[in-house]
Amino acid sequence: MKAILALSDGTVFEGESFGATGRASGEVVFNTGMTGYQEVLTDPSYAGQLVTLTYPLIGNYGITPEDFESKKVQVAGFVVRELADTYSNWRATESLDSYLKRAGVLGITGIDTRTLTRRIRHEGVMMGALSTEETGDELLARLQSATDKYDAIDWVKTVTTPEPYFWGPEAGDAKFTVSVLDCGIKFNILRELAKLGIRTHVFPATVSAEEMLASNPAGIFLSPGPGDPALLGYAVETVQKLVASEKPVMGICLGNQLLGCAFGGSTFKLPFGHRGANHPVKDLPTGRVVITSQNHGYALDPNTLPEDQLEVSQINLNDGTVEGLTHKTLPVFSIQYHPEASPGPTDSRFYFERFLSLMEARQ
Repeated sequence: MKAILALSDGTVFEGESFGATGRASGEVVFNTGMTGYQEVLTDPSYAGQLVTLTYPLIGNYGITPEDFESKKVQVAGFVVRELADTYSNWRATESLDSYLKRAGVLGITGIDTRTLTRRIRHEGVMMGALSTEETGDELLARLQSATDKYDAIDWVKTVTTPEPYFWGPEAGDAKFTVSVLDCGIKFNILRELAKLGIRTHVFPATVSAEEMLASNPAGIFLSPGPGDPALLGYAVETVQKLVASEKPVMGICLGNQLLGCAFGGSTFKLPFGHRGANHPVKDLPTGRVVITSQNHGYALDPNTLPEDQLEVSQINLNDGTVEGLTHKTLPVFSIQYHPEASPGPTDSRFYFERFLSLMEARQ
C-alpha cells in the first residue's frame, strides 16, 4: 500500500506502507544508530515524534519482547529506507511489520532517508504527517491547519506511570531503595540499578517531593523523558525540594535538564537534536572521552547556571553543549546521555556505580 510523508516546509515523500494504516503526525527527527530499532520504538523519550532511522536496512533481526524499553510503542510513526522482508534472530518472536500492526503504529519504507535527514539537518526538526489515506496536498493542508504542535504539549504526562511501583530486589535483599521521578523511564535503567542491588520505587512525574521522601529512600533518581523542559514547572519544583533533602541525586537526560532548571538554569531547543549511539562526550575534570548513546532535542544554557553551585562537568565534543553537571557541595550529579545504552555503547555505565558510591558514603 502506498504511504506519504509530508513535512511542514512543503516537502513530500512517497513510499510504501508497513505496520498499521491510517494517519499520524508528529515532530520529524532522525536517529543515527546502526542497531536498536526496537529500543528506539519503545523509548518514551520519542513520544510524539515521527522517527527516521539513517541506517538503511531495518527489521532484519525482528522483535524480541525481552528487549522492550517500556510497555508499548512510543513513537508516533516510523520512517525507514528499506524494510527487511524476513528476519533472522533466534530470540525474535515476530517481524517489525507485524509488531507495528499490532501496536497500531504507521511505518513508511522506500523513501530516500538521506535526503530527509539532510533536510532536517539544514532546516531543523519540523512537524510532519504520515498517511495511507491522503494525498500529498491533503497532508500539507492538514499540517498547516494543525494546532497540536510538538513544543506545546507536555509529553511527560502522556508517558509517566499512572501509579507508583517497585522494580528490582525485594526490600530485604536490596542494598538500597531509591525513589525515581518517572518522566519517561527506560526499563534498562531500572535493570542496571537492579544489577547493583538497588530496589527502585518509581513515582509518577506529578508526585510531590514529600511523597517521594516519605519512605526515607537512600537516594533520588531523575529519569529521562520527552518534550520541552520549559513546560515542566511542576517537576522542577519537585526537584528543588528533593535536592534540599541533601540525599544523593542522579539525573539522566531530561533529569539533567530538570536539575539545571531547579537551580535557576534555562534550556533551549537544538536545531536537530542528539539522537544516536555515537556521540563523543568529554569529562572536563579528567579529560576522559566516552562515546555515548543520546536522545534529546533540548539542552541546558550554560550561561544561566549558577557557577557558585553547579559545575558543568562534561561537554559534547560535536557542538560544545552541556553534557553533565556536578553540584559543588551536595551529593548531586547528572548526565545528558544514556549510560544504560540499550542501544549503544556501555562506556559510561560506571556512573550507576558512582551513584551507588554516593549512597554508601552516607550510611
